Amino acid sequence: MQVLVVNVGSNSLKLRVLGDDDEIRATCDIDPWHPDDPDRALQEFLEAAEDVDAVGHRVVHGGEELRDATIIDDRVVATVTGLSSLAPLHQPRTLAALQTARSVLRDIPHVACFDTAFHATLPPAAATYALPASWRERWPLRRFGFHGLSHGWAVRRAPTLAHRPPGSPPVRRIISCHLGGGGSLCAALEGRSVDTTMGFTPLEGLVMVTRSGSIDPGLVLWLITQAGLSPEAVTEGLEHESGLRGLTGTSGDMRDVLAARAEGDPAADAGYDVYVHQLRRWIGAMAAALDGVDLLVFTGGLAEHVEAVRADTVAGLGFLGLRVDPLLNTGANGDTDISPAGPANRVVVVTSREDREIGAQVRQLLGGAQAASVVRG
Repeated sequence: MQVLVVNVGSNSLKLRVLGDDDEIRATCDIDPWHPDDPDRALQEFLEAAEDVDAVGHRVVHGGEELRDATIIDDRVVATVTGLSSLAPLHQPRTLAALQTARSVLRDIPHVACFDTAFHATLPPAAATYALPASWRERWPLRRFGFHGLSHGWAVRRAPTLAHRPPGSPPVRRIISCHLGGGGSLCAALEGRSVDTTMGFTPLEGLVMVTRSGSIDPGLVLWLITQAGLSPEAVTEGLEHESGLRGLTGTSGDMRDVLAARAEGDPAADAGYDVYVHQLRRWIGAMAAALDGVDLLVFTGGLAEHVEAVRADTVAGLGFLGLRVDPLLNTGANGDTDISPAGPANRVVVVTSREDREIGAQVRQLLGGAQAASVVRG
């Protein structure tokens, strides 16, 4: 079964055609991608896709109703559309790509694979907000979690890469750090998500490129009721002008932040410190949810390619038995263990392969006889 994967990010579009054995037969990355423009590149790629049996779409928010890979029909589109306000950077863009793909490739199944699905296993203690019962009964006010396709792949892949000493106990406790334009952590116990940093929307948790991450909700109320900002202005500020962009005055892209730091920009220096501090803080919280950690996994574009973030983060996590070998960290390229020899607790870099996770879910749903293993190298 050959699967075309459509992966819409907050600013990018990644297209992959995966062959029977998950080999990449065709690829196209558009960054930045603006769905309001004529989608010539997308349309041309779709029209050129030959012998494709199905299309798998990454969808960020599935809400309470859509918790598994699902064949897309008008009902599913309506549900995903109704959740757009909860993932405003992703959901409308996903719907635009989905509409184009369904119009070009009409005669094959399209499958929605949800970032929230991996976190459907969150226990009530981790998923429940301490809000009035009447609110929670009326609306689905709970923590959903996101980046589940990336976390799911990382959690399955990482144990095969870890160079643990002979006789080490089985890997049970994994903290996955997905760091890119957005960022989130996942605490996985025996392969199942038991805690995560994002919540009802992708705005909660870590400091991100343009998103604030967790802040005092009283601050938001003060901005509206006392400072006179409109809800729309607050939304725009928290989603698009905060995070590393707001802290450093740069674009927020970590490459720009590091370049500004190298030039001695004090705002970039301070903003970087905030980013790393919050990342360490949340890793500590995930470790508490797991009662320790066996593997710390870095995945996502930023985590995979910015060695300084990995080194500076782990430098504050010695109390968890985690260390990074400077030479291995500097030379990391693709899936690799970057820990020094000896410790059982390991730090691993995993190339994010949401495409393979999506492909596996599509094959499983559609009954592909040659469904690929999600941990095969």
